[in-house]
Amino acid sequence: MARKLIDFSELYARAADLKGGEEALERVLPTIKSPQQLKRIADDRWLSAMTKRIFQSGFSWSVIEKKWPAFETAFEGFAPRRWAGVPDEELERLLKDASIVRNGAKIFAVRNNAAFLVDLAEEHGSAAKVFADWPADDFVGLLRMVHKRGKRLGGTSAQYVFRGMGRDSFILTPDVTAALIREGVVDRPPTSKRAMDEVQAAFNHWRKQADRPLAHVSRILAATIDSPHPGPERTPL
Repeated sequence: MARKLIDFSELYARAADLKGGEEALERVLPTIKSPQQLKRIADDRWLSAMTKRIFQSGFSWSVIEKKWPAFETAFEGFAPRRWAGVPDEELERLLKDASIVRNGAKIFAVRNNAAFLVDLAEEHGSAAKVFADWPADDFVGLLRMVHKRGKRLGGTSAQYVFRGMGRDSFILTPDVTAALIREGVVDRPPTSKRAMDEVQAAFNHWRKQADRPLAHVSRILAATIDSPHPGPERTPL
């Protein structure tokens, strides 16, 4: 890190002031599931969450939300083993389904991510176990693994998937990134391995100092930015 990090108590005080007090700030902090709770989530729900986020990327979140029951029907509940080896013809059939968003690259990504989840299940018993057991102090390692082995899960996509599923995570939204730049953790939006390692180190420092999960540190960092147009990290997911 470029310079000594500010004490977390100062970040919290700034966030509380901008949010309207400590009670108001605490109300918007995410709820995190325990590893035991995460392990009980079936792998089809992880494939569903990955697919939903992929379709939301670059598109209206509200439109995808409204259409999601149709996606669940079209993909027959997203059972990974059902879709891991599905032939092109079945995926191409979905390109004619007007009830969903007919984006070919994103539809075909379902097969890739289904195969990824099946592989994790064969290696570890379930994909959920891998996601649940991965240590929070190496969250960037989990992101790298998912990016490497999955499809269209780079950038902030996997971060949103994990947050939505209740896995402890940070999300590098514009507000969080602005706070990290302000605090000297990085000098630009982090994309390189080195920059992401610096981000993880800073989160680990504040997480230990505050005795809070990554998700709380992330949301509190975002709340230190007086943004006129708050992003998703500043509202409950």
